[in-house]
Amino acid sequence: MYSVVDTHSHLFVEDFDTDRHEVMLRAREAGVKHIFMPNIDLASVEPMLKVCAEYPDFCSPMLGLHPTEVKPTYREDLTQLKTLLDQHPFAAIGEVGLDLYWDKTYKNEQIAALEEQIGWALERNLPLVIHSREAFEELYALFSHYKDTAIRGIFHSFTGTVDEAHSLLEFPGFMLGVNGVVTFKKSTLPEVLREVPLSRIVVETDSPYLAPMPYRGKRNESSYVVRVVEKLAEIYGLTPEAVAEQTTNNAFAVFAAR
Repeated sequence: MYSVVDTHSHLFVEDFDTDRHEVMLRAREAGVKHIFMPNIDLASVEPMLKVCAEYPDFCSPMLGLHPTEVKPTYREDLTQLKTLLDQHPFAAIGEVGLDLYWDKTYKNEQIAALEEQIGWALERNLPLVIHSREAFEELYALFSHYKDTAIRGIFHSFTGTVDEAHSLLEFPGFMLGVNGVVTFKKSTLPEVLREVPLSRIVVETDSPYLAPMPYRGKRNESSYVVRVVEKLAEIYGLTPEAVAEQTTNNAFAVFAAR
């Protein structure tokens, strides 16, 4: 059995309150070596830290303000999050980014919040885990200002075009996060990924969301990351073991830990 890393999973949310330990056991049995967990707002920090404390050898927390949680009080939220950042060891700044899919009302505030959190990552030499939805041009323009820095991280849940992939890969410290979307029957991601080197990909679940086939529409969990590995093996013409080894190495290169 091969080992693999789930670089993005929300196993601390209420969806797992009744069977979280069993979910963790299934992940270990499936070959998952480590799970990285992002919060989304202030309220989600405590439950995330609690779960990570219960599985310290298996789960690592990240910290950030998700773009959809950027509201008029975002500066106060960032102040409190930065205090927490000084009090606990976090593996990354995330999940942060830009999301203009639901609402563009706070677009400027989202950009300002992201810039501040990029600053945290650079100050602390931490990776960034970036969420982007309907905001590629804005994200690329912002990140272009940091090309000469040591910025690194993951563009989480990548589902873009070949051109967008090539643009994001201009940032050498970044990987593309691939999850269950790649297994969907109408997904164009397999064709796009054939133009992306496997050395720039990490795997993730985004549990409890985006469950891969044949579990689509059901609650996702970290053990299902093997379905992503299997699909990537098909795309790249490699064994699942080879894909797992490469993506695991990629993940630990980003997080520089574990």
